[in-house]
Amino acid sequence: MSAALSITDSHAHVYDESFEEDRDAAIERARAAGVTRMLLVGTNVATSRRCFELAARHAGVFPTAGIHPHDAGTAKDEDRAEIERLCRRADCVAVGETGLDWFKQFSPREAQRANFRWHLQLALALGKPVIVHCRDAREDTLALLAEFSGVRGVMHCYSYGPDELDGFLALGMYISFSGVVTYPKNDFNRSAAKLVPAERLLVETDCPYLAPQSRRGRRNEPALCREVLAKVAEVRGESLEALARITSENARVLFGLRD
Repeated sequence: MSAALSITDSHAHVYDESFEEDRDAAIERARAAGVTRMLLVGTNVATSRRCFELAARHAGVFPTAGIHPHDAGTAKDEDRAEIERLCRRADCVAVGETGLDWFKQFSPREAQRANFRWHLQLALALGKPVIVHCRDAREDTLALLAEFSGVRGVMHCYSYGPDELDGFLALGMYISFSGVVTYPKNDFNRSAAKLVPAERLLVETDCPYLAPQSRRGRRNEPALCREVLAKVAEVRGESLEALARITSENARVLFGLRD
């Protein structure tokens, strides 16, 4: 493997219990695969705190804090206060994961909307980017993002096709592709990956979920971000090395990452 590669996994959850037996080894495997930086993305108070604990132990690991739409219905004022405290820390690089999920709807829609608005207000107040989850909720997500002019952020795990790109790009959002871009029947997602402007493109694993095709159905991990990057590079007609530089620079700019 090329030592010159420097890949950034822009969305990972290695605090997950599935990594209890090999978390440090998984981070080392990522390094060996050229993944030199990763964002650990919080989904509630407990996981957000864990992101900061792990980032303090591992170089090139950056924490975020947020309340996932699945947890929006049960989040309390004290939870939001703690998330805000974490987001205000200098080492916090983004607000979220937040957004809307009309597919599973583990939380009521109004609770999700209120939760998303709260995160967007916080992101604007702090001048930090927001990490957006959007599943079967494109129009409502666009409408809420449009309410907060100037908000920066990323559509994490972009799962739509090329026809849905324009609205998010027009609002200044970055677009991040995950292992789903490698699935054989996902031509429409690969078509979108080909069209995203180079300066707005990111890659991620969303591990332990959504492993790329070579490991589909098994636990995902940050090392496999290389496979996601390779597929995006293939569809764009670019080299792995060039796209690693581009996407890592984009992550540095959006999240203010420091080596």
